[in-house]
Amino acid sequence: MNILNASNVSKSYLDELLFDNIKLTINTGDIIGLVGRNGEGKTTLLKILSGIESPTTGDVSWKKGLEISYLEQSPNYEDNKTIYQCLKSAFTELNAISDKLRKLESKMSEPTEDIDSVISYYGELQSYFEERGGYEIDSQIRKVVHGLNIEYLLEMNWGDLSGGERTKIGIAQSLIKPTGLLLLDEPTNHLDLKSIEWLCSYIESYNGAVVVVSHDRYFLDKTVNKIIEIDQKKIHFYTGNYSNYVEEREKRLLVEFEAYQTQQKKIKKMKEAIKKLRIWASQAKPPNAAMYRRAKSMEKALNRIKRLEKPILESNKMKVELEEGKRVSNRVVEIEEGIKKYDNLLFESVNMLIRRGEHIAIIGDNGVGKSTLLKIILGMIPLDGGKIKTANNLKVGYLSQHEFEDVKNDETVIEVFREKVKVTESQARHILAGFMFYGNEVFKKVNSLSGGEKIRLRWAQLVHSEYNLLVLDEPTNHLDIESKETIEDALLDFEGTIIAVSHDVYFINKLFNVTYLLKNKKLKRFEGNYTYINKKGEL
Repeated sequence: MNILNASNVSKSYLDELLFDNIKLTINTGDIIGLVGRNGEGKTTLLKILSGIESPTTGDVSWKKGLEISYLEQSPNYEDNKTIYQCLKSAFTELNAISDKLRKLESKMSEPTEDIDSVISYYGELQSYFEERGGYEIDSQIRKVVHGLNIEYLLEMNWGDLSGGERTKIGIAQSLIKPTGLLLLDEPTNHLDLKSIEWLCSYIESYNGAVVVVSHDRYFLDKTVNKIIEIDQKKIHFYTGNYSNYVEEREKRLLVEFEAYQTQQKKIKKMKEAIKKLRIWASQAKPPNAAMYRRAKSMEKALNRIKRLEKPILESNKMKVELEEGKRVSNRVVEIEEGIKKYDNLLFESVNMLIRRGEHIAIIGDNGVGKSTLLKIILGMIPLDGGKIKTANNLKVGYLSQHEFEDVKNDETVIEVFREKVKVTESQARHILAGFMFYGNEVFKKVNSLSGGEKIRLRWAQLVHSEYNLLVLDEPTNHLDIESKETIEDALLDFEGTIIAVSHDVYFINKLFNVTYLLKNKKLKRFEGNYTYINKKGEL
């Protein structure tokens, strides 16, 4: 069933056109992945489809009575509200009916002349409340928070939550109330692997339609049945999941490029013919009017040709080339019977051996201690029991998921870069351009950068220092797909040792054939990637 139509939609901010002449139909059962480079307007299009924003030109129409759920990245609640109250507030109509039912129950408990009409009205209202799922609100809330692994937040107050926790509540808010159209913007950010798997299952069985903006290739592969790509201000449609899109997109670009080249050759020949005709006409004695007319006719035909845009086969990418530093002994990191406690036991009996050149991933649910384990390896915090030994002459490059939190408010990109990489300002600007900080962008304040820009800046620092051990905590967070692929290719070629914590399944599967699973306060080594562990039922 058709539930949404967008016709000739365009969107501009000031003088910048984001996209133009978009025609789009959404039907019940569609699970659509909306992809494209950063800055192409994916989030803006999602907001237009939700009705939050209006198009500059064109129209969007929705099926009458269609309910839409849109994932707010930062929902806003009163600081003293509990998370359960925040989530329950999504059921506006049902909450109002519940209040009416309580008032009617109170009224029915007292003597009144119109008791029959009150009972009748109560019965009608109760039936409507039940049909709309009013008695299932609590179970629906608990089902979603359990799936997202955030049950522990229910009794906390909104004002006490971190930014990441608030994002998870935003996801829960968009899922607890089934609607005809679900719009999600980067829903897997901040979710652990178990929660991502649950969300995949939830989306796959959704009764309405779903449109999701995501850079999570594993999530897109498991859920969507269509892909819409925004590219050069236009949209392109593909049937199937992300992997199918990659194949079909390459075919489309090659066909478009061949058509573009053919047209360019035709235009060049026509221009040469027009030029020759005019020269011959002027050299004739007397000047040849027929040749002039022929040249003019060809020129009109040339002007009528609708020019094809040159497809972008290779967009601007980060220039990432990693070189291993001085070689170290074969046993890079050894942990024996490691124990870590805070208020409670975090993990115990942890044994780990990482050899030179190994690329290993550490996976597990949020809060089990993965980042803590990385900091122990780095020597930033101690073990509470057991022992750790690292190779001599280790030069470690560390990428944290909370980069640049300690920079001064006025520090710029180029200043922070040069704190780690000792080069001239001119050299720094050249290097930073390779990480897509162009021109005056190098003078932006680091505290004003997006998450993706901060990760790009940190990669610029890592690349221009020779490390023999890379310790990476969520290294692909906030990056678009092209940037992720660039990082992955560089890491695949890196001959040094890599230890990475990540919730990016596609990234883990592509790069790591040794995986440590931190679960139930224990650490277990597997000679395989995430999919291998999942198939064994270990997760």
